[in-house]
Amino acid sequence: MMMFRPLTQRWKFQGQVHPSSFIRIIYIEEDIVAEKKAKKEKIPRQPMPEQEPDVRKRNFEEVPIGYSAETAMKEAERCLQCKKPACVAGCPVEVDIPGFIGLIKDGDFTGAIRNLWSKNSLPAVCGRVCPQEIQCEGLCIVGKKDAPLAIGNLERFAADYERNNGTGELPPKQKSTGKKIAVVGSGPSGLTVAGDLIAKGHDVTVLEAFHKPGGVLVYGIPEFRLPKDIVFSEVNFLERLGVNVECNAVVGRTVSLDELFEEGYDAIYLGVGAGLPRFMNVPGENLIGILSANEYLTRANLMKAYLFPEVDTPIPIGKDVVVLGAGNVAMDSARTAMRLGADRVRIVYRRSREEMPARGAEIHHAEEEGIEFFLLTNPTKFMGNDAGRLTSMECLKMELGEPDDSGRRRPVPMEGSEFDMDCDLVIVAVGSGANPLLTQSTPDMALNKWGYIEADPETGKTTKKGVWAGGDIVTGAATVILAMGAGRKAADSIHDYLTWGW
Repeated sequence: MMMFRPLTQRWKFQGQVHPSSFIRIIYIEEDIVAEKKAKKEKIPRQPMPEQEPDVRKRNFEEVPIGYSAETAMKEAERCLQCKKPACVAGCPVEVDIPGFIGLIKDGDFTGAIRNLWSKNSLPAVCGRVCPQEIQCEGLCIVGKKDAPLAIGNLERFAADYERNNGTGELPPKQKSTGKKIAVVGSGPSGLTVAGDLIAKGHDVTVLEAFHKPGGVLVYGIPEFRLPKDIVFSEVNFLERLGVNVECNAVVGRTVSLDELFEEGYDAIYLGVGAGLPRFMNVPGENLIGILSANEYLTRANLMKAYLFPEVDTPIPIGKDVVVLGAGNVAMDSARTAMRLGADRVRIVYRRSREEMPARGAEIHHAEEEGIEFFLLTNPTKFMGNDAGRLTSMECLKMELGEPDDSGRRRPVPMEGSEFDMDCDLVIVAVGSGANPLLTQSTPDMALNKWGYIEADPETGKTTKKGVWAGGDIVTGAATVILAMGAGRKAADSIHDYLTWGW
């Protein structure tokens, strides 16, 4: 880069003084940095290869195919290696994003996964389902003038490369402390606590109510978005580190928290999620053909109903399907219905597109697959035939008024705008509540008015001594990475408690 500066300014330079009292500046540190940044910005964001929409809409194979090593290294070159990386501040578990990406750029894929493991026990999961666009990638400096760095895609690449090509070598652990921790629930929050505490030298047992570990990762997220083998591989990694996983253990029914303490556990973490189905109390909601997204996705995912009759779990198959809601769960339900053979699938949502809570990528994929969106629309009644089976739904058009407590504009009914919509299957995906199985058996632990556990947001401590909680059972339904962030804080607090006391 060629620049000219007044002689009176102090600069590092190489060459002779120009007769006009200006000098030719060749090597100035900030100019070199700017030049490097300009070169990196010229590399476009590397797209993730995907199945074609017309093909994938009828199969349950994963939609994104993943980066090759060459593509991952090229995308990693776009990282500016900021001295104060805003992307790290946007990550709830504070992954060293420039660090692992720099290692990918250099071709050190083993170093990259070890860097990730130091902060994240579930990188293959997070690389697939985290809302990077509003977290790490949303704060990426590259994104100010260009598409942000594909941080999630690179995290997925590092994890997948290790699983497919790695040596199986485990990260180091601290020596045993002799302390025992029970983690109730094997979702993202519980698995994070287990991974953090086993690395600190504690003895960890995970107690899972279902017959497979993984929590919402296996019962809630479909195969085409998060293959179950990926989840089980991440769980197996923790087991190889020494975590003991016990399934079919319904804490609150088969054993109480006090009984766990009597068995010798020094601390308990509750990460049981918020899987209680929520309905809308609309007339006709008990008709055959209306079910919760919780049941629908659990049958399809954890119980593999999409393989029926090869797997003997039946699931309702609709030809004219309506999904109520517009979050990630709604998108998962709609895309699952399409793959199960529906002729038509519609999303019905009472607000506008701007208020839809689903990830942008999930909305985009749903649209590509032919899912229709009926926005500013709300169901008011379900109608059925003489056999009690759903045949149609009455809807009302809405318009947006003033913002409500959530900050989103409140939908207001438009008088006289009723219309009917034919349907033979409705999936209700309007949120979920706190499962009371465990909390009802623990009267000395405070709950809020919605039935969620009261816990310190910085430590996860509950009102019951020796018990921590985090994730959806504290906050209500949220994202995988926010649950993991709560697990990270709780694990640090549990470690302090086991070391120094309550």
